[in-house]
Formats: sequence, structure tokens, C-alpha cells
Amino acid sequence: MRKLVAIVSVISWTGFWAFGYLALAADPNDGNRMTVAAILATVAFLIGVFTYMKLARDSGPAEWKRVRPPEGV
Repeated sequence: MRKLVAIVSVISWTGFWAFGYLALAADPNDGNRMTVAAILATVAFLIGVFTYMKLARDSGPAEWKRVRPPEGV
């Protein structure tokens, strides 16, 4: 399940950057295209944030790696 969430996260962040660029690069006179790209970028951003938070929340302290050994060892 974590791999599926990670794949969805990567795809949604890619969509955020792609549609965000399209929204920013669109002709200002073409409001419909800019609006659709901005909405898709926002949806991709929200999905990316929620999937990232799910991945971060699922990894508990037992899976974290120590940079240095604990003191007293």
C-alpha cells in the first residue's frame, strides 16, 4: 500500500508542476485555459500534500535511522 501511495504522490506532484506551469504560461486573454490549468494544479497539489503526509505519518520512529549512536554506548 505504501508503494501505491508513493506512486500517487509522485504522479500528483508531477501534475502540480506541469499544470502549474501551464497556468502561468497561458495567454492572459485565454481565461478558460488558465483557470482549468490552475484548478488541476491545485487538485494535484492537495493530493500530493495529503499523500506525502500519509507517507510521513506511516513511518514510525522504529524505521528512522540514527545519524550518530546514542550517548553512553
